[in-house]
Amino acid sequence: MKRINNQTELENYIKKYNIDDFFGIDMREHMELLIFDKGSHIVKNNEPIDYLYFFVEGKVKVYTVLKNGKSLLFRLYKPLSIIGDVEFIDFDTANSNIEAINECLCIGISMSNIRKYAINDPTFLKCMCTSLGKKFISSSIASSINILYPLENRLASYLLAIAPENSQYSNLDGGIITDKFTEMADLLGTSYRHLIRTINKLCYEKIIKKERNSLVILNIRALEELAGDLYE
Repeated sequence: MKRINNQTELENYIKKYNIDDFFGIDMREHMELLIFDKGSHIVKNNEPIDYLYFFVEGKVKVYTVLKNGKSLLFRLYKPLSIIGDVEFIDFDTANSNIEAINECLCIGISMSNIRKYAINDPTFLKCMCTSLGKKFISSSIASSINILYPLENRLASYLLAIAPENSQYSNLDGGIITDKFTEMADLLGTSYRHLIRTINKLCYEKIIKKERNSLVILNIRALEELAGDLYE
């Protein structure tokens, strides 16, 4: 994590996402613009969480690590999302892993300042309740997705989410995915063999192709039809 000392850029994101509306008091002096590199963690399970984050740029994946050491994907977040709403009242450690899929920006307010100035702010508390309600529904949907949807659909949604950001401007065709297949299988709650069979099926249908340890998107429309909005 690095701080960006650019007040104009911070103000632009505050205005773009109406961050002031989350508070009944002026919290701007406590806001910082923070950047996270691709592959870095915004928060890690059971580790201290020092900020409440308003996630304003990029894409992240939310996952947990099970007792057997395998990872399981919960959701894929795009802006605007709040990170730390679950923990800000009583918890000092994060309850999940949130990893940057690409370079990400967050507006951060230290937990100490949130607890000092906003803990009794009814506007802020109402927004937190709304955010937590959405996450509860999202968690229920995610559980259903992992149980009920075929791997083909879950894989398509995941590939679209982690495709290189700049490939969006060419409809994603040619977007290259470089996640390790073993890690991808864990996140999607399946076996390595089943994942490879599913990848081979999509390759046969010319939706994607394998290049060594990477995947290349060939047919964005077909992938979108398979994906729907499963992890959104």
